Amino acid sequence: MIDGTWEPRPATRWEDAFLSGNGRHGAMVWGHPADDQVIVDHHTLVRPNGSEDLRPPELADRLGRLQDALLAGDTTAAEDFGAGPPLVWVQPFHPAFRSRVCRGRGLHEAVTGYRREVDFTTGEVTASYEAWRSSVFVSRADDVVVQHVTDLGLTADVVLDHALPGAPARLAVGRSTVLTPQGARLALRVGYPGSDLGYTGVTVARVDGGTVTVAGEGIRIEGARSLTLTTRVVRGPGHPDLRELWAALPCEDHATLLARHRPLHRSAYGRASLTLRDAAPESELPGSELLRTPKSPALLERLFAAGRYHLLSSSGMLPPRLTGLWTGDWDTAWSGAFTTNANLNLQISSAATAALPEVTEAHAAFVHGQLADWRDNARALFGARGVVAPSHTDGVSGHTRHFQRAYPLHLWTAGADWLLQPLLEHAEVTTGAPDPALASALVEVALFYEDFLSREDPDGNVAVVPSYSPENRPANASWGTVNATMDLAAARHALTTAAEHAPGHPSAGHWLALADRLPAYLVNEDGALAEWAWPGLRETYDHRHLSHLYPVWPLDAINPYDTPELATAAHRALELRGSENDSAHGHLHHALIAARLRDPSRVSAALDAVLGGDFFHDSLMSAHYPSRNVYNADAAHTLPAAVIESLVQSTPHRLVLLPAVPAAYPAGELRGVRTRFGAHLDLRWSEDGATAVLRPTRDARVDLRTGDGLTLTETSAGNPPAPLELTAGVDRVLTLEAR
Repeated sequence: MIDGTWEPRPATRWEDAFLSGNGRHGAMVWGHPADDQVIVDHHTLVRPNGSEDLRPPELADRLGRLQDALLAGDTTAAEDFGAGPPLVWVQPFHPAFRSRVCRGRGLHEAVTGYRREVDFTTGEVTASYEAWRSSVFVSRADDVVVQHVTDLGLTADVVLDHALPGAPARLAVGRSTVLTPQGARLALRVGYPGSDLGYTGVTVARVDGGTVTVAGEGIRIEGARSLTLTTRVVRGPGHPDLRELWAALPCEDHATLLARHRPLHRSAYGRASLTLRDAAPESELPGSELLRTPKSPALLERLFAAGRYHLLSSSGMLPPRLTGLWTGDWDTAWSGAFTTNANLNLQISSAATAALPEVTEAHAAFVHGQLADWRDNARALFGARGVVAPSHTDGVSGHTRHFQRAYPLHLWTAGADWLLQPLLEHAEVTTGAPDPALASALVEVALFYEDFLSREDPDGNVAVVPSYSPENRPANASWGTVNATMDLAAARHALTTAAEHAPGHPSAGHWLALADRLPAYLVNEDGALAEWAWPGLRETYDHRHLSHLYPVWPLDAINPYDTPELATAAHRALELRGSENDSAHGHLHHALIAARLRDPSRVSAALDAVLGGDFFHDSLMSAHYPSRNVYNADAAHTLPAAVIESLVQSTPHRLVLLPAVPAAYPAGELRGVRTRFGAHLDLRWSEDGATAVLRPTRDARVDLRTGDGLTLTETSAGNPPAPLELTAGVDRVLTLEAR
């Protein structure tokens, strides 16, 4: 079962609930025949906590003194820059409510003949027991959560229940119930404590047969053959007109709603796939049983498919949060925010290559919607034009507000370049050039560096000061320092990229000159690429973040082909890096970098740590830590990218086939990959070699590389040309043979 998963028992924890979503609404489906619960989520649901109106503090007038002190060797000078006020987290993400259909038959949790499953190809979650069946999906066509239950028996109570774990005690809750000839209309209005804001859930209940009466806080259905609940959530101030909200809900039956949704979801999900040899014997096992066999090819197949499904389902009006689009608890870890200094980019890292433009479009909306706030950050903190991105955001405000002595995330200046890189990759995959909005944003990043890079080191190089490597610190200094390698890479990349895509800009030449004045990367006494290119700063190797390897992945500025000596140093840095607290994102970030550096053993070890570390719930959504500790989408969403990078890598001018294939997966097929030179690619590989079919959408001239022990031939010609010449609309078949 590659394109779905199933369980023989109902979910007893919200973390194990199967998931559906359309990038706006999310649904967590428990599927219990006695109490069928669906937790409804929405990307806009963040609770006011006092941070919503905070602006970045005015620190620019203190910047010069800080720079002087850091350049003079004061290793703790940055500790007071912006520190002092209490730490305020961004507005926390929270669930809306759960819809409950309670049959009241006294069924136990362990029921014989029960089955629940999620179909990744349609986004439909179903559960069945005897003659009872439940179906839930989140419509891409109508933007509603649809819950359909058949064989209700004599009695079923339906209620919209706000009382989920962690819900504040002082929520203002109001309900409305109106009976109709077709069933009923229900509404739940929830107001946040101390705020005029709140949200409203509206549901239309369509009942086939039987009777409907008002009962308690909901309705009671008797003698019905089926029930369809159509639900939508709206966040906003005041008390919306419920009649308008109800009238805006679609009124068709379940079959019609599902038929309208299916092709939209199916066409997006079905663009890419992974199949592995030897997976078939275990492919029909329940997900929970597969998770107990971490070396199984069937497990990797299913998690690859689940990762693409969950990533697609959680991306729409916004990209995925730390929890994707789902939570069953009001006390979501780290506010359920977007952590931009690693997690967000890792989660969406497969979007361009795994043919999910919907994810990149969501990320683009997120970035472009916050640029005005990023300008405020640049001006207030650094007295500069251009933009500076925050390291945490609730998706509403892009203002920097995370200030503290430890983790001084306001000192991180690489964020805008880092967050624009996925949009550049998407542009390379699709048209080959940025659209006007992206090109304009690239210019704004360069303008920031034009103003900010005003100090020099003793050798006359430009110094990045203050500088911060998320979320690490030197062993002998505080967090705020000089010349963090990630900052150097971001500044160099931002300046040269803006000059490339805005060659007519009056500052384009200056940007290139400024990039040339940045210091070279530093190789330390251990032979490793240093995390800080500044004399005297010692490494802290045991850390979950790998920020200093940004020039390896995703920038490809350091690679084994063009910069072999720096690639060797980067590989040494990877060897020395510990896993600290075993965060899932650290392991998979390690895998992505190891793949770029052609190290299959390290890719394997990183994947093994995640697959064997009890990171996945029965839902196949993941956790941040081992033993399923802290619900978090990092592992689930990043894993497909790590697999693809081990099999196929591309830049606008290079294709690398089978650079770092894990030994545990020696044969399989990867279909539908997109390359950054504008070709679709299907790849089949085994111990004997591989066949790749390229379908170019535009002309390209590509440097072709292969993994170790492989010789390239072509079925369409004798010796392949070097570089490979591709013509739009003309398929190219490549054959790799094992030496």
